[in-house]
Amino acid sequence: MSLLTDHVNLNLSDCTDKIIAEYIWVGGSGIDLRSKARTLSGPVSDPSKLPKWNYDGSSTGQASGEDSEVILYPQAIFKDPFRRGNNILVMCDAYTPAGDPIPTNKRCAAAKIFSHPDVVAEEPWYGIEQEYTLLQKDVKWPIGWPVGGFPGPQGPYYCGVGVDKAFGRDIVGSHYKACLYAGISISGINEEVMPGQWEFQVGPTVGISAGDELWVARYVLERITEIAGVVLSFDPKPIQGDWNGAGAHTNYSTKSMRCDGGYEFIKKAIEKLGARHTQHITAYGEGNERRLTGRHETADINTFIWGVANRGASIRVGRDTEKAGKGYFEDRRPASNMDPYVITSMIAETTIRYFKVKFLNFQFHP
Repeated sequence: MSLLTDHVNLNLSDCTDKIIAEYIWVGGSGIDLRSKARTLSGPVSDPSKLPKWNYDGSSTGQASGEDSEVILYPQAIFKDPFRRGNNILVMCDAYTPAGDPIPTNKRCAAAKIFSHPDVVAEEPWYGIEQEYTLLQKDVKWPIGWPVGGFPGPQGPYYCGVGVDKAFGRDIVGSHYKACLYAGISISGINEEVMPGQWEFQVGPTVGISAGDELWVARYVLERITEIAGVVLSFDPKPIQGDWNGAGAHTNYSTKSMRCDGGYEFIKKAIEKLGARHTQHITAYGEGNERRLTGRHETADINTFIWGVANRGASIRVGRDTEKAGKGYFEDRRPASNMDPYVITSMIAETTIRYFKVKFLNFQFHP
């Protein structure tokens, strides 16, 4: 008797040139991911060769029922770690039938910033540390925690090993390998300070690719937790009290920062970020005020400070960067539920073009 897994794992290349393309886009909340699949006549490696598609925006909170059609524009292709073979994942952004980006399409404005000659010349690199929490499906309580109760206090869990310290390692490891298979620039994983909380890092990536790759890495993680029967949370403070929140620390450098003498450019960039602290915080994720309290390795949300090796600062500069006189810095303010298109392009806009030219007409709210 055949099993369901036998059919799920069928290798289509044995019998047809056709492939399956899973189109992925950001839904109406700005953090939810949606996807649907279509059959293509053969392998495709260039997103511009893929057909545009449409969906019912009234069912995703992105259009009214009277005019519900939203158009998907394919933007980036990744190998599909679930169907495998020549099948692909396609990151898309969304437009009206007239060709205007819908309000939740943050990629379009980001792409304009990253294509500006000033920004292109500086080759902005990003490394994003995506923290997240795994929850028990029926009770929405972190995995490894007693239902209705609490584990021992923080301390032994960060990068911990052992059945009483590490919860969800099989899920995390599966996600790591699936991202590598997909072609995502995932550079590492680790357990976080709060039990049931983990982190993966994407980067270094250049420009708009940082947003594309982080969104697809989130999609892959959603699919794996779906299989595992575990709920994935990007809430920046999933458990109130004496527990660390969840962020998306964003490491950043430009060509000027990476060259000899780059430390001066780093300090100037940090000064520009400080001058626009309020605008950045507004765009750095919903509920971030519950996380940025000045405790649990954060700076207070209303305060901008930077320092070398200081994890209680808004911006942290590494010891290696200070010693070398060049390198990168880490913006520790973004929440785990931030939109990477908004964060990465806003940092580039502020540090490369701010004080030079008037800001582009860019909506910073995720």
